[in-house]
Formats: sequence, structure tokens, C-alpha cells
Amino acid sequence: MNNILFIDGKVTYSITLDPGVWIFDDRKVDLLTYFQTSHEDYDELEEYKKKVSKHWDREIREGAIFPPVNKSISKFEKERIITGTFGMPLRPFLANADLEEGASRVEIHTETDTYTISLEEAMHAILGFSKDGKPLKEDGPVHFYFGDGKNIDAPIKQVRRFTVL
Repeated sequence: MNNILFIDGKVTYSITLDPGVWIFDDRKVDLLTYFQTSHEDYDELEEYKKKVSKHWDREIREGAIFPPVNKSISKFEKERIITGTFGMPLRPFLANADLEEGASRVEIHTETDTYTISLEEAMHAILGFSKDGKPLKEDGPVHFYFGDGKNIDAPIKQVRRFTVL
């Protein structure tokens, strides 16, 4: 239970998060390169609909095509997961919690401190959950990074809970 995070407060649904399974999530980002590139806000549902629509159109025109499996790509991906440093955007979890009207701030509770940030900053935040392929056991379960990377060298560590205010 030591590695579980919570989102509560002004939310319709309290959320329980297990960063140990995020390594398998397609939304994860590579923390070594994330803050060096620009990012646009986009609607995940809209992006999904576009991909499915494009795939459906191709199948209608060309029929279902099953590409050959390229084992070198899967081997590369496995190696990247085993040795990578990854983070997860906080936005989808806050969206799933269904924030109540009037929510404007988020408290970040750590083992020793509490930090208060704006809801906008929380929506762009990244939660670091692995370093060099290993979970953050010493000072984890997650590290909190602001979306603009201003605390990349000194993230908020030992995060345990997010309370929406």
C-alpha cells in the first residue's frame, strides 16, 4: 500500500493510482527528452477517434491487412522499457476524477510537506515513476514535475496524495 497514490477533494470520483503498472501505459513519456520538446494540448478522445476513423477508412478501401511482425522493433521497445526513465501526465487522472465546479487549486501531499499549486499547473504536470528502468522506491512512488520543466533538477518527491480544492 506504500506505493499507492490518491486523488480526492473536490472531485466526483476519488481515484486510487498504482504507478507500478504505468510502465505498460501508452500515455507514458520519456523524461529524458520530454522537457526538451514542445507539447500541444490535445483531446485524447478526439485523437483516438481520428486514428480509429483513419484505420476504418483504410480497411474499407484496401481490406484488412495484417502486417508481418518485426521482432527487432519489439526487442528495441522491451530494451527501452527496461532501461528507460519515464513519467505519466497527471491530466487524464484529474479528468477521470471529474472535478467539481469551482475547483481551482491542487494540494500535493508528500511524506513531510504539502504544496499548493493552481489547477492549471496540475493539468500540465508530469509524474515521474521510473528512473533507469527501476521504480522510484527510495524517494517515490512518484516525483512531481511542472509541465514547463522548471523543477526538473529538483522535483517534488515522496508524493502520496493530490487533494483538489
